[in-house]
Amino acid sequence: MKIHFKKVNVIKTVAIIPARGGSKGIPRKNVKELNGKPLIGYIIETALGVDEIDRVIVSTEDPEIATVAKEFGAEVPFVRPPELAGDEIGTLPVLQHAVSYLEKKEDYKPDIVVLLYATSPMLSQSRISEAARLIKDKNLDSVLSVVEDRGHYWIENQGKYERFYPKNPKNRQFTKPLFKENGAIYITKRDILMEKNKIVDGNVGFLVMEEKETVDIDEPFDFEIVEIMMNKRALVQQILQ
Repeated sequence: MKIHFKKVNVIKTVAIIPARGGSKGIPRKNVKELNGKPLIGYIIETALGVDEIDRVIVSTEDPEIATVAKEFGAEVPFVRPPELAGDEIGTLPVLQHAVSYLEKKEDYKPDIVVLLYATSPMLSQSRISEAARLIKDKNLDSVLSVVEDRGHYWIENQGKYERFYPKNPKNRQFTKPLFKENGAIYITKRDILMEKNKIVDGNVGFLVMEEKETVDIDEPFDFEIVEIMMNKRALVQQILQ
Protein backbone atom coordinates (compact mmCIF):
# COMPACT_ATOMS: atom_id res chain seq x y z
CA MET A 1 0.00 0.00 0.00
CA LYS A 2 1.35 3.43 -0.94
CA ILE A 3 1.44 6.04 1.82
CA HIS A 4 1.01 9.68 0.87
CA PHE A 5 1.89 12.52 3.21
CA LYS A 6 0.27 15.83 2.33
CA LYS A 7 0.64 19.26 3.82
CA VAL A 8 -2.16 20.31 6.15
CA ASN A 9 -4.31 23.12 4.77
CA VAL A 10 -5.99 25.64 7.06
CA ILE A 11 -9.29 24.86 5.36
CA LYS A 12 -9.95 21.11 5.60
CA THR A 13 -10.80 19.71 2.19
CA VAL A 14 -11.68 16.09 1.55
CA ALA A 15 -12.22 14.46 -1.84
CA ILE A 16 -14.77 11.65 -1.93
CA ILE A 17 -14.91 9.21 -4.84
CA PRO A 18 -18.09 7.06 -4.90
CA ALA A 19 -17.39 3.69 -6.50
CA ARG A 20 -19.86 0.88 -6.11
CA GLY A 21 -19.36 -2.59 -7.52
CA GLY A 22 -22.73 -3.11 -9.16
CA SER A 23 -22.44 -0.94 -12.27
CA LYS A 24 -24.82 -2.20 -14.94
CA GLY A 25 -23.86 -0.43 -18.19
CA ILE A 26 -20.25 -1.61 -17.93
CA PRO A 27 -19.86 -4.52 -15.48
CA ARG A 28 -17.07 -3.93 -12.93
CA LYS A 29 -16.50 -0.55 -14.57
CA ASN A 30 -14.54 1.03 -11.73
CA VAL A 31 -11.80 -1.59 -11.85
CA LYS A 32 -11.92 -2.31 -15.58
CA GLU A 33 -8.53 -1.69 -17.18
CA LEU A 34 -8.00 1.42 -19.25
CA ASN A 35 -4.62 1.51 -20.97
CA GLY A 36 -3.31 -1.03 -18.49
CA LYS A 37 -4.59 0.67 -15.33
CA PRO A 38 -7.84 0.19 -13.37
CA LEU A 39 -10.20 3.03 -14.22
CA ILE A 40 -10.47 4.26 -10.64
CA GLY A 41 -6.69 4.53 -10.40
CA TYR A 42 -6.63 7.59 -12.67
CA ILE A 43 -8.87 9.82 -10.58
CA ILE A 44 -7.21 8.72 -7.34
CA GLU A 45 -3.76 9.63 -8.63
CA THR A 46 -5.08 12.92 -9.97
CA ALA A 47 -6.79 13.88 -6.69
CA LEU A 48 -3.70 12.97 -4.64
CA GLY A 49 -1.70 15.46 -6.71
CA VAL A 50 -3.98 18.40 -5.91
CA ASP A 51 -2.41 20.59 -3.19
CA GLU A 52 -5.77 21.96 -2.03
CA ILE A 53 -7.04 18.46 -1.16
CA ASP A 54 -6.02 17.00 2.21
CA ARG A 55 -7.59 13.55 2.01
CA VAL A 56 -8.78 11.30 -0.81
CA ILE A 57 -11.43 8.81 0.27
CA VAL A 58 -13.18 6.11 -1.75
CA SER A 59 -16.69 5.09 -0.70
CA THR A 60 -17.43 1.54 -1.78
CA GLU A 61 -19.12 -1.65 -0.64
CA ASP A 62 -16.96 -3.77 -2.93
CA PRO A 63 -13.83 -5.54 -1.55
CA GLU A 64 -11.98 -5.56 -4.89
CA ILE A 65 -12.56 -1.84 -5.46
CA ALA A 66 -11.43 -1.15 -1.89
CA THR A 67 -8.22 -3.11 -2.44
CA VAL A 68 -7.44 -1.36 -5.72
CA ALA A 69 -8.23 2.06 -4.22
CA LYS A 70 -5.79 1.45 -1.36
CA GLU A 71 -3.11 0.26 -3.78
CA PHE A 72 -3.32 3.61 -5.57
CA GLY A 73 -3.07 5.56 -2.32
CA ALA A 74 -6.67 6.42 -1.44
CA GLU A 75 -8.17 5.91 2.01
CA VAL A 76 -11.00 3.43 2.43
CA PRO A 77 -11.84 3.94 6.11
CA PHE A 78 -15.24 2.25 5.98
CA VAL A 79 -17.35 -0.22 4.02
CA ARG A 80 -20.34 1.50 2.46
CA PRO A 81 -23.60 0.03 3.83
CA PRO A 82 -25.54 -2.21 1.38
CA GLU A 83 -28.56 0.10 1.56
CA LEU A 84 -26.41 2.86 0.02
CA ALA A 85 -25.09 0.70 -2.82
CA GLY A 86 -28.25 0.05 -4.85
CA ASP A 87 -28.96 1.15 -8.42
CA GLU A 88 -31.38 3.87 -7.41
CA ILE A 89 -29.34 5.44 -4.62
CA GLY A 90 -28.28 9.00 -5.38
CA THR A 91 -24.89 10.49 -4.63
CA LEU A 92 -26.07 12.82 -1.85
CA PRO A 93 -26.66 10.17 0.85
CA VAL A 94 -23.38 8.49 -0.09
CA LEU A 95 -21.47 11.72 0.51
CA GLN A 96 -23.39 12.42 3.72
CA HIS A 97 -22.58 8.94 5.01
CA ALA A 98 -18.88 9.48 4.34
CA VAL A 99 -18.80 12.87 6.06
CA SER A 100 -20.83 11.58 9.03
CA TYR A 101 -18.38 8.70 9.45
CA LEU A 102 -15.37 11.03 9.44
CA GLU A 103 -16.98 13.35 11.96
CA LYS A 104 -18.24 10.68 14.34
CA LYS A 105 -15.50 8.06 14.11
CA GLU A 106 -12.42 10.21 13.46
CA ASP A 107 -13.44 13.60 14.85
CA TYR A 108 -12.53 15.04 11.44
CA LYS A 109 -14.90 17.75 10.25
CA PRO A 110 -14.16 18.89 6.69
CA ASP A 111 -14.87 22.44 5.61
CA ILE A 112 -15.12 21.58 1.93
CA VAL A 113 -16.13 18.37 0.15
CA VAL A 114 -14.91 17.61 -3.37
CA LEU A 115 -16.95 15.07 -5.31
CA LEU A 116 -15.03 13.28 -8.05
CA TYR A 117 -15.97 10.29 -10.18
CA ALA A 118 -13.86 7.41 -11.44
CA THR A 119 -15.59 7.91 -14.79
CA SER A 120 -13.53 11.08 -15.45
CA PRO A 121 -10.06 9.61 -16.03
CA MET A 122 -8.85 12.52 -18.17
CA LEU A 123 -9.65 15.21 -15.62
CA SER A 124 -6.53 17.24 -14.81
CA GLN A 125 -5.10 18.20 -11.44
CA SER A 126 -4.98 21.83 -12.53
CA ARG A 127 -8.73 21.96 -13.16
CA ILE A 128 -9.58 20.47 -9.76
CA SER A 129 -7.15 22.89 -8.13
CA GLU A 130 -8.70 25.79 -10.02
CA ALA A 131 -12.18 24.83 -8.81
CA ALA A 132 -10.96 24.41 -5.21
CA ARG A 133 -9.33 27.84 -5.28
CA LEU A 134 -12.46 29.36 -6.79
CA ILE A 135 -14.75 28.29 -3.95
CA LYS A 136 -12.30 29.71 -1.40
CA ASP A 137 -11.21 32.90 -3.14
CA LYS A 138 -14.74 33.94 -4.15
CA ASN A 139 -16.30 32.72 -0.89
CA LEU A 140 -18.77 30.57 -2.82
CA ASP A 141 -20.96 27.84 -1.38
CA SER A 142 -20.60 25.44 -4.31
CA VAL A 143 -18.62 25.12 -7.53
CA LEU A 144 -19.32 22.76 -10.41
CA SER A 145 -17.71 22.14 -13.76
CA VAL A 146 -19.75 23.01 -16.84
CA VAL A 147 -19.46 23.46 -20.60
CA GLU A 148 -21.04 26.21 -22.65
CA ASP A 149 -23.97 25.13 -24.80
CA ARG A 150 -25.16 27.44 -27.58
CA GLY A 151 -27.56 24.94 -29.13
CA HIS A 152 -31.20 25.58 -30.06
CA TYR A 153 -33.69 23.48 -28.12
CA TRP A 154 -37.28 22.32 -28.59
CA ILE A 155 -39.56 20.62 -26.07
CA GLU A 156 -42.61 18.39 -26.42
CA ASN A 157 -45.77 19.90 -24.94
CA GLN A 158 -49.09 18.04 -25.12
CA GLY A 159 -48.16 16.22 -28.30
CA LYS A 160 -46.70 19.25 -30.04
CA TYR A 161 -43.19 20.60 -30.23
CA GLU A 162 -42.42 24.16 -29.28
CA ARG A 163 -39.25 26.18 -29.16
CA PHE A 164 -37.73 26.08 -25.68
CA TYR A 165 -34.49 28.06 -25.95
CA PRO A 166 -33.73 30.58 -27.23
CA LYS A 167 -37.28 31.88 -27.58
CA ASN A 168 -36.14 34.37 -30.20
CA PRO A 169 -33.31 32.81 -32.24
CA LYS A 170 -30.32 35.02 -33.03
CA ASN A 171 -26.98 34.47 -34.67
CA ARG A 172 -24.78 32.20 -32.53
CA GLN A 173 -22.47 34.99 -31.37
CA PHE A 174 -25.42 36.97 -29.98
CA THR A 175 -27.07 34.09 -28.13
CA LYS A 176 -26.49 33.82 -24.40
CA PRO A 177 -25.13 30.34 -23.73
CA LEU A 178 -26.69 27.78 -21.49
CA PHE A 179 -24.31 25.97 -19.16
CA LYS A 180 -24.40 22.18 -19.01
CA GLU A 181 -22.94 20.13 -16.17
CA ASN A 182 -20.22 17.84 -17.47
CA GLY A 183 -20.14 15.68 -14.33
CA ALA A 184 -16.42 16.10 -13.70
CA ILE A 185 -16.16 18.28 -10.57
CA TYR A 186 -18.54 19.19 -7.76
CA ILE A 187 -17.25 21.11 -4.75
CA THR A 188 -19.40 22.23 -1.87
CA LYS A 189 -19.12 23.52 1.64
CA ARG A 190 -19.79 20.99 4.36
CA ASP A 191 -22.88 22.79 5.69
CA ILE A 192 -24.55 22.86 2.26
CA LEU A 193 -24.14 19.09 2.07
CA MET A 194 -25.03 18.19 5.64
CA GLU A 195 -27.47 20.89 6.73
CA LYS A 196 -29.22 21.84 3.48
CA ASN A 197 -29.09 18.31 2.01
CA LYS A 198 -27.78 19.56 -1.33
CA ILE A 199 -24.66 18.90 -3.36
CA VAL A 200 -24.98 22.26 -5.11
CA ASP A 201 -26.76 25.20 -3.50
CA GLY A 202 -26.37 28.75 -2.25
CA ASN A 203 -23.90 31.04 -3.98
CA VAL A 204 -22.85 28.85 -6.92
CA GLY A 205 -19.82 29.32 -9.16
CA PHE A 206 -18.99 27.69 -12.49
CA LEU A 207 -15.70 26.27 -13.70
CA VAL A 208 -16.19 26.49 -17.45
CA MET A 209 -14.39 23.72 -19.31
CA GLU A 210 -13.95 22.82 -22.95
CA GLU A 211 -16.07 19.95 -24.27
CA LYS A 212 -13.04 17.74 -25.00
CA GLU A 213 -11.19 18.34 -21.73
CA THR A 214 -12.80 15.35 -20.07
CA VAL A 215 -14.93 12.37 -21.09
CA ASP A 216 -17.54 10.81 -18.83
CA ILE A 217 -17.21 7.06 -19.29
CA ASP A 218 -20.72 5.65 -19.41
CA GLU A 219 -20.77 3.19 -22.32
CA PRO A 220 -18.27 0.49 -23.40
CA PHE A 221 -17.39 2.55 -26.48
CA ASP A 222 -16.27 5.39 -24.20
CA PHE A 223 -13.34 3.24 -23.07
CA GLU A 224 -12.13 3.02 -26.66
CA ILE A 225 -12.53 6.77 -27.20
CA VAL A 226 -10.57 7.62 -24.05
CA GLU A 227 -7.80 5.15 -24.88
CA ILE A 228 -7.37 6.79 -28.29
CA MET A 229 -7.33 10.26 -26.68
CA MET A 230 -4.81 9.17 -24.05
CA ASN A 231 -2.51 7.61 -26.61
CA LYS A 232 -2.71 10.71 -28.79
CA ARG A 233 -1.93 12.95 -25.82
CA ALA A 234 1.05 10.78 -24.87
CA LEU A 235 2.35 10.90 -28.45
CA VAL A 236 2.11 14.69 -28.56
CA GLN A 237 3.96 15.00 -25.25
CA GLN A 238 6.65 12.64 -26.54
CA ILE A 239 7.12 14.76 -29.66
CA LEU A 240 7.34 17.98 -27.67
CA GLN A 241 10.03 16.62 -25.34
